[in-house]
Amino acid sequence: MKFKIVADSASNVYELENTNYQSVPLKIITDKEYVDDKHLNVFQMAMDIKAYKGKSGTSCPNSAEWLEAFQDAEYIFGVAITSRLSGSYNSAVMAAKEYTEAHPERKVHIVDSLSTGPHMKMIVEKLVDLINSGDSFEEIKNQIEEYTSRTHLVFSLQSVDNLARNGRVNPAVAMAVNALGIRIVGEAFDGQLAQRNKCRGEKKALQVLFNNMKEMGYKGGRVSIGHNFNEKGAETLKELILSEFPQCNIEINVNHGLNCFYAELGGILVGFEAF
Repeated sequence: MKFKIVADSASNVYELENTNYQSVPLKIITDKEYVDDKHLNVFQMAMDIKAYKGKSGTSCPNSAEWLEAFQDAEYIFGVAITSRLSGSYNSAVMAAKEYTEAHPERKVHIVDSLSTGPHMKMIVEKLVDLINSGDSFEEIKNQIEEYTSRTHLVFSLQSVDNLARNGRVNPAVAMAVNALGIRIVGEAFDGQLAQRNKCRGEKKALQVLFNNMKEMGYKGGRVSIGHNFNEKGAETLKELILSEFPQCNIEINVNHGLNCFYAELGGILVGFEAF
């Protein structure tokens, strides 16, 4: 069987070794266009956007870009950023329909992650494990949907200006965050970014975030931390988790372009298994 995994760049995965994988880039748009691929200087983009005072936004890959990424694979799994915040999932579904109409003997399944960042990365990496296990397309399809439903995303943000400008957060919340110097702690809930807490100071925010993980069912499973050039905060959270669950598997990575744009400098996104 010739499998392929395709994910949009909100997954924080540009390339995977020894895997038939392709990333489909989203774009960040200000007075210039930043393509979220392996050539993007994410830190420079973040600094440019921090200094930029004009209108900014993002655009998702269209169906033709998804279709091109499918190439000639027989069995394809696509992973898209939450459909509640982007059109990427719908574009992928349209591409899958066109692909299977042209090739009825082939199969495509598109996963709506209802999330972004490190949670999506975990879904992609779980697909790699399932494919390598030798399971059939249908078995993998069922298992990845179950895995997606039992894994979650939480976050801690020190600024939500870009989310507010793009209609993802109430502008009044963004103003309050800036005026009071607080951090927003929240989760991806039903595909939307939902605020759970407001905290003064990062130390308090990370403790609250960890408490939220446990309330959502975290019992020591895998954790993937994505940070926006806030390695100190990510390491602090890692040590906090390990102090209670010393055997858990935790990885730390820098978020890529799309997630760095929305979560902004200092932001931390956390994917975790709740089983």
